[in-house]
Amino acid sequence: MLTLFKKANLYSPHYEGVMDVLTGGRTILAVAPEIELPGSLQPDVVDCSGLNIVPGLIDSHVHITGGGGEGGPATRMPELEIQMMVDGGVTTVIGCLGTDGITRSVESVLMKVKSLRAKGMSAWMYTGAYQVPPPTITGDVARDIALFEEIIGIGEIAISDHRSSVPTIAELAKLTAHARVAGMIGGKAGIVNMHMGDARDPFKPLHEIVANSEMGYRQFIPTHCNRNDYIFEDAKEYGKKGFVDITTSSYPYYQDEEIKPSKALKLLLESGVSITHITFTSDACGSLPGFDPVTGKLVKIEMGLPDSVLREIKEAVLDEGIPMEIALQVATSNPADILRLPGKGHIKEGFDADLLLLDERFNIRHLMANGVMVK
Repeated sequence: MLTLFKKANLYSPHYEGVMDVLTGGRTILAVAPEIELPGSLQPDVVDCSGLNIVPGLIDSHVHITGGGGEGGPATRMPELEIQMMVDGGVTTVIGCLGTDGITRSVESVLMKVKSLRAKGMSAWMYTGAYQVPPPTITGDVARDIALFEEIIGIGEIAISDHRSSVPTIAELAKLTAHARVAGMIGGKAGIVNMHMGDARDPFKPLHEIVANSEMGYRQFIPTHCNRNDYIFEDAKEYGKKGFVDITTSSYPYYQDEEIKPSKALKLLLESGVSITHITFTSDACGSLPGFDPVTGKLVKIEMGLPDSVLREIKEAVLDEGIPMEIALQVATSNPADILRLPGKGHIKEGFDADLLLLDERFNIRHLMANGVMVK
């Protein structure tokens, strides 16, 4: 099956002008100002006049088997459904466990990754959970990363949070070193996704690991860096050395505490953080809990969705004035390059045919995942 997208404003994610894009099977076959095929070839033609064509979004922090449970069994969140991805223009997810590495398993995340792939979407995952030592499949994080194609790193490991297992710097450094070597052996990113909690000076453990080992800042992706004003102030400096991940789905529920992601992007850029160091993720299907600061009791719990990523990119462009080709990078080329996801995050010949077509108000008009039109 050939599909020809005609006369689209192409963001690869960098703006390339009005272009045609030809796909066949799972692959982008050609990108050019004008693509003409011989009469013997009859592609499906999609008129994209006035539309923007961008890479399918990558949501690189999703609790694909569900998360939560901090308030007991009734507060367990449901697993990810493909329609949630489609509604958000997401064609690739990275799955992870979270708080509950006790009753939920890494094996279940792996099988969910396989299920998403079998249904035409793209997915990878982290081994481990909040806890240290982390749950694994083989009994060793390095073996999981090296042996399973779907596993690209460890996460999310909780630090600076009352739900963490209070790991020592030595324990975190050892995990990071294992992930790095396993990534080298398996041809993966071998990165560690760090859940950042509400404690003061939350980046301190990461600074200490770098200062006291051979590990560098690029071995980590600290997430939830917009969860309060003081972690965000620290993120402005940390982001000049390493990556910072902004959580998009929790803002509507915690407007008094969180930095709005679209605004956070603008402030990070103004602070001198490279756009290539910033990612947006939804934390979808994970719990968004609120705890009483005095008693520590759970007082509310919400759940986010993948469509929050596109919403915040839209508002970064329309409300904050960030150029579209800059804003798009946080959920396309940046996660693809940081996590070493082959064929993802760019619209180029030979890359996977993950294409999102948006109108000028960022409404989704079409979505192609691995060469198949899913919307």
